[in-house]
Amino acid sequence: MEIAEAIKKAKKNDQIAFNFLLDTFWNDVYSFQLKRTKNENDAEDITIQTFSKAFDKISTYNEDYKFKTWLITISKNIHIDLIRAQKKSIRNTSKDNEETYFDIVDDSPTPEDKIITEQNLAKLLRDIKKLKPHYQEVINLRFFQELSYKEISEELKEPMNNVKVKLLRAKKLLAEIITKN
Repeated sequence: MEIAEAIKKAKKNDQIAFNFLLDTFWNDVYSFQLKRTKNENDAEDITIQTFSKAFDKISTYNEDYKFKTWLITISKNIHIDLIRAQKKSIRNTSKDNEETYFDIVDDSPTPEDKIITEQNLAKLLRDIKKLKPHYQEVINLRFFQELSYKEISEELKEPMNNVKVKLLRAKKLLAEIITKN
């Protein structure tokens, strides 16, 4: 399959075309992020987010530009947004220049958050049932059975990159269902 043909098919929601584009450009985006972040996990997470965002917005892709350049631009912007978010969560609290102390914002759930989460579990399960079966399965394996990406990949007999993107899509679709209610 040619890249231009894959893009046209992807714009029509063709899953095989998405997989082809993912396999073709994964290493380019991942390598780009690895050089920027110098951290394999961060590079992988940003790469997954890049493909998810690109596939969600593929209808906006302009064929006048190279697809790889478009992906790298999306990836760069995601990384910049993450850096901005990290800077907001750390504040310098030092009084003098000799010693620097940082106050890390605690984002852990409060007891109230836990109660709300437990009450909403039944509703969440109903919302999950509204997803297509393959999305239900990947959410179940990851969040209820707490399998790793590698274990899910083996269970579904799919490449790990596909599992990561499918999980990200499932989470986005679930978020849309939840916000509509």
